Order: sequence, then C-alpha cells, then structure tokens
Amino acid sequence: MKRGFIFLLAGLITLSLVTTGHSAEAKFEWKALEAEAVSLLSRYIQIDTTNPPGNEIKAAQFLKTIFDREGIEARILESAPGRASIYARLKGNGSKQAIVLMHHMDVVPAEAKLWKELPFSGAIKDGVIWGRGAIDNKGGGVMALMTLLALKRQNIQLKGDVIFLGTADEEAGGVLGAGFLLEKHPELFKDVRVVLNEGGGIRIGEDGRVRYSVGVAEKVPLWLKLTAAGTPGHAASPGGDQAVLKLIAALNRLAGYQSPIKVVPEVQKFYADSAASAPANRREQYLDLRKALQDPAFATEFVKDRSDNARVRNTISITGIRGSDKINVIAAEASAEVDVRLLPGEEAHKFINDMRRVIADDAIKIEILLSRTAATSPTSPEALKVIAAYAQTHDPGTPIFSPMLAGFTDCHFFRAKGIACLGFLPRRSHPSEERMVHGIDERVSAESLRSDIRALYEIVSKLAGE
Repeated sequence: MKRGFIFLLAGLITLSLVTTGHSAEAKFEWKALEAEAVSLLSRYIQIDTTNPPGNEIKAAQFLKTIFDREGIEARILESAPGRASIYARLKGNGSKQAIVLMHHMDVVPAEAKLWKELPFSGAIKDGVIWGRGAIDNKGGGVMALMTLLALKRQNIQLKGDVIFLGTADEEAGGVLGAGFLLEKHPELFKDVRVVLNEGGGIRIGEDGRVRYSVGVAEKVPLWLKLTAAGTPGHAASPGGDQAVLKLIAALNRLAGYQSPIKVVPEVQKFYADSAASAPANRREQYLDLRKALQDPAFATEFVKDRSDNARVRNTISITGIRGSDKINVIAAEASAEVDVRLLPGEEAHKFINDMRRVIADDAIKIEILLSRTAATSPTSPEALKVIAAYAQTHDPGTPIFSPMLAGFTDCHFFRAKGIACLGFLPRRSHPSEERMVHGIDERVSAESLRSDIRALYEIVSKLAGE
C-alpha cells in the first residue's frame, strides 16, 4: 500500500511538472518582447556609429548592458580606440556545434537635411521606426538580440550554443571587426558550424511573389586609389602639365571600359533555378545563361539591368575625386577612389594590369586600399534544410534561390576559415525598402520587426534545439 502511494505521488509530481512547463511556455509574453524590441531598436539607432569614425564601442556597451541584465555571458573586444565588437554566448548542452547570429554595428553616413526624420533620432511614428541602421544592420541585430532573450527567458534546452555577434567596421571593410576577431580570437569560433548574416532574406517582388534568397557567394571588393602628378601653380596661368587633367583623361578611358562577360557557376545555377519564374521570353535563356549570353542581341538586353550586369562581369565605379582645396590653385597632385567588384575566382593583380592597359598612362599611380580573396561559402545542408522547412510551412511552394551578392559582407572572413556563412535573415522586404539601404529615410515598420523576430526565433530554435 505504501509503495503504491509513493508511485501515485511520483506520478502526480511528474504531471504537475509537465503541466507547469507547458503553462510557462504558453504564458510567454511575445507581445511584451516585441514591444521591447521596438523600443530597443529605437535606442540602438540613436547611438551614432557612422563609419568613419565608427565609435562602435558605445553600441557594444549598450548591448552588453542588456545581456548582463539577462544573465547571458557577453564580452566586448576592442580592436582600436573606440572600435569594438561584442560577443555573447547562450549555452547549450554541447551535443551540437554552435551557430552565430551576426550583424554589424557601424552604419554609413547620413545627410540629415535630406531626411524626413533625423537619421539618428530613432523616431517612432505611425508604427514605423526611423533612422540610419533600421535595416542595415541594427534591425538585424535586434532580431538576433531578441531571439537570444526569448530562448533564455523560456529556458529552452539547447543542444548547441547560440552566439550573438555584433561587429565593428563592416562598412569600411571589416578589418577592425570580423577580420580582427578571426585573426586575434579564433578560439571564439572553433566550434561554430554555421553563421547567419545579412545578404539575403524573404523578398516580396513587385509582382507580389515571395522568394527566399540565401546568399552563398559574394563578389570580391578591390578598392583602389588612382593618383596623377603635375606642375602646380596659380589658376590664372594654367599650363598643360596639370595633374587634374591627366587624372580626368585616365578616368574617362576607365569609365568607357566594360570588362568581359563571364558566368561563374554560382550565377549559372541562380539563373537556372530562377527560370521557372522568369518572364516567358527569358526562361529558355536562363536555363543556360552562359550559352545564351553568347548571343550579342540577348547580351545587350540582359546587361541593361544593373543587377544582371553586375552578376556577369567585374564592375568599376569611380566614387570620389580630389584635387586642389582652393579654387585658384592648380594642384600638384590629383586622386580618385575607384570601387572595383571582382567575380569569384578573379585575381586582383591581373585586373589591375587590365586597368593599366585601359588607362594607357604609366604615370598614373594605382594603390590598393582594400583587396579580398574569393568568397564562396562552404555548404551547410542542415541550415538550408531548416530554412526550406520554414518556407514550406509559412510560404508553401515558394522557391529558394542562392544568388551571388554584388556587394560584400563580413561573411568573407568566416568563409576564408572554412566556416559556412549564409546570407540569410528571415526579414520580409519589398524592393522599396531595399532601396533605402545606404539611402535616405531608412526605416522599418514595427509590425515587420515583430514578424521577423518570430521567424528568426523559429529557425534558430530548430537549428540549435533539435
């Protein structure tokens, strides 16, 4: 009798624990967390991390305060005075490798007079959060932050650690951010199996179609400075040996140059995968883009689209010119900054030699400001499977594409170390929103932020918890 009573009591305790656990999960205040996210993004935007100079340490301190309050281990890692990244780790039981949720804390400059709301106000009006970084990339940072907080507050039993990573310096190449971390603190990532980062997401096209974009490759940045020298003097008595005129001649030849078309394997696959949803008159060509572009008529039409053009050739953008700092002085030296983006597999020195032939002036000095190697990600079948399962649940029948990003992200540093880095944050965006990135009036709706947080939480909980 006594033994039976003990079994009955044990059963009641077990039932009580199970019921309590489900009740706690059911009572989790998602709406409160989402409201908190809106407030945190507004405050995060108000921290001016324009790069240069960056000053990301203020943002890192802001984020660390939140992690400390929640009891999540966090570290600030300084790479230079005022320049810092933040690393926070939510522990699992170690039966799976860790995943990283990465975003960058620095932002590009914003000219306040062009904005409807001040770019660092973090204003919340009519359900919209305004400010530089709302999309690129502080919004992504808050998605990752709230995912960790939700996992911690619910006491979710994780199999793998979830790492929050906020990096410095991404907008200027990442040397003082992700590059510094992987060079000086590689032990922080020794057990990482995949990194989720910007560079892709859930795209809603002008036609209303939903497409999932998971970035697996990027073009390679090659930033150059071209310098011409000449005879200085008074602008009232100009001569023929002027640095500015030499530079203009070189840039004019460069501006008229188009590098040869080349279709790398990642781009060939992307267009083949896109063929079914392409305009009817292009479906056949997309199935074998490399062959189709051998037709001059099709190639001419194809490269009229700036995005298509950037995917099939190395591009050159002249982004800045400097001469004299006084209107009545002929400068002894003039320079220009040129942003080159190379296809995966291209070699910087060979492209520079091609540029020299185009410029046709050996007196023009070409200096490398930034150069990277190829950036194609190792595969992560598990992460791709989880993303596909999410798509099937929430957007049945939606295709998943793996485009090559024309820009570059911090993924490069991880890919160079053999760590899979996928350009995917499950943020739903329209083309009009994407045009705000590095533009004016950058903003995100509170409703979108709430939805995006739940999406990332669902994906991460499956990756780290199952």
